[in-house]
Amino acid sequence: MSVLRPTGPEPASVYWRRRLVVLAALVLVIVLIVVVVKALTGGGDEPQTPMAEPSPSQSAAASTEPVTCDPASLTVELSADAATYPEGAQPVFTATMTNAGATPCLLDAGDDQRQIVVTSGSDRIWASTDCATGDPLQLLLAPEQADQRQTQWDRSRSDEACSAGLPATQPGTYQAVLTLNGVSTDPVVFTLG
Repeated sequence: MSVLRPTGPEPASVYWRRRLVVLAALVLVIVLIVVVVKALTGGGDEPQTPMAEPSPSQSAAASTEPVTCDPASLTVELSADAATYPEGAQPVFTATMTNAGATPCLLDAGDDQRQIVVTSGSDRIWASTDCATGDPLQLLLAPEQADQRQTQWDRSRSDEACSAGLPATQPGTYQAVLTLNGVSTDPVVFTLG
């Protein structure tokens, strides 16, 4: 018991107060250490809400590059800027490409891939890919996103060999069809004057 009994020139109360101050300081240091450790390790009295696990499709989309558009998920449409063109007027065709799938995809819609073929009856008149020299055009299409590209036809004839001196086109009824990534549109019918 002599350990607890203060000894020295000062009154006993002075020594007890000193001991209480040291004890209080020690308790405060311990509390601070516990608080800091909990803060650093994420601990606490409040229940932690677990983070939602990504679905397999979200994980795949985040961890891999976009895939090439599946023809089954690609919608293509072709329109002309008029139904009838007077002599000298050049038709302008608009190709609309839509990703109808549920995930983003890459589509090569360059001039050498986006083929518009103009025919008159069974006669192949012109194709946009016959003399194409354009660069590849990689489009990243989000689900339901559409992209439009225009192509002007100068009313000339062409063939796959890009031959020169082919006969001129004549007035009459023509039709144009767009084919892209294995998908073709319905014919667009128009008249040249």
